Amino acid sequence: MRIVLVGPPGAGKGTQAAFLAQNLSIPHISTGDLFRANISKGTELGQQAKSFMDAGQLVPDEVTIGMAKDRMEQPDAVNGFLLDGFPRNVSQAEALDVALKTDDVKLDAVLDLEVPEDEVVKRIAGRRICRNESAHVFHVAYKQPKTEGVCDTCGGELYQRDDDKEETVRKRLEVYHTQTEPIIDYYREQGLVKTISALGKVEEVTARAMEALGR
Repeated sequence: MRIVLVGPPGAGKGTQAAFLAQNLSIPHISTGDLFRANISKGTELGQQAKSFMDAGQLVPDEVTIGMAKDRMEQPDAVNGFLLDGFPRNVSQAEALDVALKTDDVKLDAVLDLEVPEDEVVKRIAGRRICRNESAHVFHVAYKQPKTEGVCDTCGGELYQRDDDKEETVRKRLEVYHTQTEPIIDYYREQGLVKTISALGKVEEVTARAMEALGR
């Protein structure tokens, strides 16, 4: 199967992508992994991406699309793939369609993980990270440490990252709503979107996803 995974920050896309890719025996392709792999290997696309990142600029769509296309053409993706974090906007979705048509393949589904906005804020803003190298993760509601502010594992101080503060989370959600969410309507017109609730235990969400995918 060829799947695009969509959802707001905090929806659990990375976790679900890993489980779904394993259950479906297809590679999990994330934008972050693409960037890291190409930069570490020193590919031409990786060098281009690094130059923009080093300058504090967004990596242009054509560079991201080039990386994704190259990854989708690898032998382990011949029977399908799961895209996580790409496409991020309608122009990337249109470019992906063109790239797939060139290879005479098409998407099978776009899985939309639906989470209420207040739940997203609660999930992300409640995270607390250990300052020590281990960087263990706790949560004020879902995984509380035995002693407030102290890591259970190494005794390090727990803190809230700037990226996890409520005002930052809400800004990230605004970006998602304006840039990424429109691809859901784009793919809905193609009859590809399958929306499921991302609330509940990880295994419950995975089961819903597999059912939606007809597996």
